[in-house]
Amino acid sequence: MQAFADQARQEGKRIAVVPTMGYLHEGHLSLIAEARRRADIVVVTIFVNPTQFGPTEDFARYPRDFERDRQRAERAGADALFHPEAEEMYPAGHSTVVDAGPVGGVLEGTIRPTHFRGVTTVVAKLFNITKPHCAIFGQKDAQQAFLIRRMARDLNFGVEIVVAPIVREADGLALSSRNVYLSADERTRATALVRALELAAERVRAGERSAETLRTIMTARLRADAPTAVDYIAFIDPETFGEIGTLRPPAVLIALAVRFGTTRLIDNMRIEIADTHG
Repeated sequence: MQAFADQARQEGKRIAVVPTMGYLHEGHLSLIAEARRRADIVVVTIFVNPTQFGPTEDFARYPRDFERDRQRAERAGADALFHPEAEEMYPAGHSTVVDAGPVGGVLEGTIRPTHFRGVTTVVAKLFNITKPHCAIFGQKDAQQAFLIRRMARDLNFGVEIVVAPIVREADGLALSSRNVYLSADERTRATALVRALELAAERVRAGERSAETLRTIMTARLRADAPTAVDYIAFIDPETFGEIGTLRPPAVLIALAVRFGTTRLIDNMRIEIADTHG
């Protein structure tokens, strides 16, 4: 992979990488299409990264189908697949990691305390292996995208981080490889996430600025579809990823994590806020 990337760079070609854990869906394919628009060479990585899973999480049962992924990636415009074994990525005795910093310890990091350290470490390694000029990530994993953008800046990777919009099913559910875990009934009820976000967006556009009021409204909407648990509903400054209590221009990012059965789903929405004093 490194030799392939070196050769492409020597030929003056621009490389884009799309890091994935495989089981590619339309959301991943949209990232590959975005990479195709931005580069001469598109590399898709497929690696279910063990270090971003906690001991009780779904690493062993995470969906895998390499041949299906290969065909989908090729049709979407990938030039190369990087599909390493765990032993290649984490040689015996490995001990160096990339700490995700304070933002890695909030929201998803509160519930999954080692998750983002695993993400930033593996993405740093993938950048060193694929040697891209740009990397494409999805907005659905908003906290991940924020942390990777910050890591690339802080560690001088020289990689442009592109965050592409969320791709949704016709009924609004954000595409995720974990959606396959949902029963038919859970799948129907899971649209509560996007409905709650849409309801909040309506209230914000109508002038509501209290995060607590919006959280109460969203919680009631979610509970109408009987989730197993609502892990969090957070109102975030998109520039700092800090939580806010009062919404102010230019925008707020609302993020939530909700469980249906044993499946944990995340979603988010950026809402622009009009400056009424402008």
